[in-house]
Amino acid sequence: MYKLVVEVLDASDLMPKDGEGSASPFVEVEFDHHKQRTQTKLKDLNPQWNEKLVFDVDDPRDLPNKTIKVVVFNDNRSRADSADGVNFLGRVIIKGETVSSSESEAFVQRCPLDKRSFMSRIRGEIALRAYVVYDPSGFFPPPPTTSQAQAAEVSPVVDDDYEPVKETPLKEINTNKLDHHEERRFVGGGGGGDGEKKKKKEPEVRVFHSIGTEKAHNPPPPAPAPAPAAASAATAAPRADFARAGPPNVMLMQVPKQNPEFELTETSPPLAARLRYNRRRDKISTTYDLVEKMYYLYVNVVKARDLPVMDVSGSLDPYVEVKLGNYKGVTKHLEKNQNPVWKQIFAFSKERLQSNLLEVTVKDKDFVKDDFVGRVFFDLTEVPLRVPPDSPLAPQWYRLENKKGEKHKGEVMLAVWMGTQADESFPEAWHSDAHNVSHTNLTNTRSKVYFSPKLYYLRVQVIEAQDLVPSDKGRAPEAVVRVQLGSQMRFTRPSQMKGINPIWNDELMFVAAEPFEDFIVVTVEDRVGPNNVEILGREIISVRHVPRRHETSKPPDARWFNLHKPSHVGEVETEKKKEKFSSKIHLRICLEDGYHVLDESTPFSSDLQPSSKFLRKKSIGYLELGILSARNLLPMKGKDGRTTDAYCVAKYGNKWVRTRTLLDTLFPRWNEQYTWEVFDSCTAITIGVFDNNHINGSSESRDQRIGKVRIRLSTLETDRVYTHYYPLLVLTPGGLRKNGELHLALRFTCTAWVNMVAQYGRPLLPKMHYVQPIPVRHIDWLRHQAMQIVAARLVRSEPPLRPEAVEYMLDVDYHMWSLRRSKANFCRIMYLLSGVTAVFRWFHDICTWRNPITTCLVHVLFLILVCYPELILPTIFLYLFVIGIWNYRFRPRDPPHMDARLSQAENAHPDELDEEFDTFPTRKPADIVRIRYDRLRSVAGRIQTVVGDLATQGERAQALLSWRDSRATAIFIILSLIWAVFIYVTPFQVVAVLVGLYILRHPRFRSKMPSVPVNFFKRLPSKSEMML
Repeated sequence: MYKLVVEVLDASDLMPKDGEGSASPFVEVEFDHHKQRTQTKLKDLNPQWNEKLVFDVDDPRDLPNKTIKVVVFNDNRSRADSADGVNFLGRVIIKGETVSSSESEAFVQRCPLDKRSFMSRIRGEIALRAYVVYDPSGFFPPPPTTSQAQAAEVSPVVDDDYEPVKETPLKEINTNKLDHHEERRFVGGGGGGDGEKKKKKEPEVRVFHSIGTEKAHNPPPPAPAPAPAAASAATAAPRADFARAGPPNVMLMQVPKQNPEFELTETSPPLAARLRYNRRRDKISTTYDLVEKMYYLYVNVVKARDLPVMDVSGSLDPYVEVKLGNYKGVTKHLEKNQNPVWKQIFAFSKERLQSNLLEVTVKDKDFVKDDFVGRVFFDLTEVPLRVPPDSPLAPQWYRLENKKGEKHKGEVMLAVWMGTQADESFPEAWHSDAHNVSHTNLTNTRSKVYFSPKLYYLRVQVIEAQDLVPSDKGRAPEAVVRVQLGSQMRFTRPSQMKGINPIWNDELMFVAAEPFEDFIVVTVEDRVGPNNVEILGREIISVRHVPRRHETSKPPDARWFNLHKPSHVGEVETEKKKEKFSSKIHLRICLEDGYHVLDESTPFSSDLQPSSKFLRKKSIGYLELGILSARNLLPMKGKDGRTTDAYCVAKYGNKWVRTRTLLDTLFPRWNEQYTWEVFDSCTAITIGVFDNNHINGSSESRDQRIGKVRIRLSTLETDRVYTHYYPLLVLTPGGLRKNGELHLALRFTCTAWVNMVAQYGRPLLPKMHYVQPIPVRHIDWLRHQAMQIVAARLVRSEPPLRPEAVEYMLDVDYHMWSLRRSKANFCRIMYLLSGVTAVFRWFHDICTWRNPITTCLVHVLFLILVCYPELILPTIFLYLFVIGIWNYRFRPRDPPHMDARLSQAENAHPDELDEEFDTFPTRKPADIVRIRYDRLRSVAGRIQTVVGDLATQGERAQALLSWRDSRATAIFIILSLIWAVFIYVTPFQVVAVLVGLYILRHPRFRSKMPSVPVNFFKRLPSKSEMML
């Protein structure tokens, strides 16, 4: 629902009208035949209201054709000797086309007050602010009712005096109480005549709702609910005392429409992929067809030779300075070298070229002032254009010139050409937009491709141990086995057989990554006391020596390993001495090749292939992503006097890509394209945008999240180019924030249609996940360990992909508790059930003859299906086919994106967000934890009640034959015998017709009381009375 908000701020220099040199002004605003007013400021010619008046906007497209009338009046009713109502102080008419489309774009307008007639005496001005907002929550106060609006319309305005209806002070609306008339009408059924007469005698009162300067997090209460909702609330009154245990409306599901600000925006950039050429015939020239071409001037400084000596000491520390206009790139200086080799490439954006002359100067590094060695000039109009797949341009030797333009000793090898971002030199080049970044930190701004390490599940089955030797011979040891792999540590359950030969038969799972550099440390411990552990033995096994298990093959045989005493200094290494006797432990260890190691959540996983390359299927196509640009990014470094240093990270499968960092801009243009092989279309690609905080060499700062986009490939049409602006939404402890929009081009191409269609009938995960499923208690822990391993490996790259970026892309905290996410999931369930309730509602309308024609048609269809039962299944499937064909017209045209409405992010309470972003374990004060615990108890109590009601219904169904209520069971089995005989002697079609006609009977033959079977079922016993 769109709302028009008119903020009445203040007025100045008003005309005195009360005869005492002052005035008591108030403002009345009229829009679309609805009027609202502010409070009255007594005896004030420069009043300040600071109030917001809210109006409904039926059609925003019609807003430019409407006007907003703002009238200032003087309230004269405070004077006892005044018979006048109000005096006219001036008016302002605002055209709808001047209203801002959002609150952020609206500005304060100081409008001079206009006269209504030539004889009016008016002066002063008023400050207003008008804008349109999208209100999904309905927190704004309701507009006046119809009677109130009509009362406002008929209020006469004569000359300078205005006689309005009686003013009612602003008051709070209690939404928990019903209107007296509505309550009598609903509870009393049809007889409410006295109440209606009494209601008519009461004078109509105009109540103006205003939210004034109320804070955003404490909105005014919504409008009173209609009578049926109120009645249901009254029915739940016995549990009102329990509901007060938590905050009000803690599980209130609000499903507003999506805010248009968070919607996709389709674009039509000038991409080669949109020019309708034959892609299969000309594939080579279309490698970068999903991005706009960006031309760069490339300068490859290779080396120099025979440079002259400039210092008195006879040494030379040369470096090269590449200058184009105001941009200047510098190579590293090499000490004492007359034949230096640099091999460094510079790239200058053609859009920012400020000169037609390129100057390459060789200089000698000195303490005070660098010495000039020689230079070379290039005219940009003579620079050749290189287009891939041409081979790289061969560098040439150029003789250096002195400042007079004369050739002298020394040569430099250079290559200068004009190319695009498709050039292979583009990722490693020094860019003109990063001219302020040092050589050391330049690597943090470059684009790179990364690959996740290959992960395996390591299965360790601890079977038993023999001949353990505890230090205390007089007690039986309580042996526990601790298995450690890198930073992963797991314990077995205590053995039920206490002694020196314990048996566990416990299975532990770990995540191992190639190359296998870690060791498996198996330690047998004796828990002597609560904080006292004695090590009985230890064995160290290299992961490289662990056998592999291919899919469903037989697991390797278990082996006996010797347990060694740890060294006296507490080191991990075992004793070197050969022992004559040692304890032993029985283990079965193997690396599982047939599983897919889950490093991201299954619903939006990007890779479902098994670990073994021999078990992987062939690709079915490829995915092409063009990261074009971003717009309206928020300044992430506003405190430092900078804007944003943005870069993108995309992840699909085990391949990660990172674009180059564009410095100090809110409208970056990357235009970089990447390609992935696709093995399963039911996967998702994730693209995130981050602000680079490491261009200044800081190692402790973290890259800030700007937002991310997740797109499922199965929702994309093949060979279609999708170009959209995606909103970058980030949920912070302060609420939902839009940090800008990301411009992407996407295309999914299928090369094996038969395999892609056949995949819809295959399991989502590899075979081993179903033949020998991983225990549920291990899945989340293993996923977290896999994420940690991937993040630790990628941070070791150059430039490193930071752990905060990897964790954000993999949704590390997705499985943590969140009340907001719980609401969203509950809302999803209710949305699914709404389809079932809609079917029952339609059937109820048929049974109650709401539409007689439809009910008659259903009778005819029912009789046909009873007479020809072989038509039932064909009718059902034909109906599904027709529905699918009909819904094809309304299929989604755009790819999916982050839905703020579905996520319940727009209306999330600040305390809920603060709890969601809290650490685990929590570090909040005890009083906050107590409040949240009480709220959780309130929510859990309601869930407990629903679960108990479901259990009650199931137990009543079991009580039909359990003889817990002997009379009810006897009645049921006797009726079952009678029905069995009746159905046996009566044809099935007759029984079906009788039952169907009874269900579809006319309302005249129905009773409002519950039916006999319902009454009988509700009287059956359950186990509720047995609960403590």
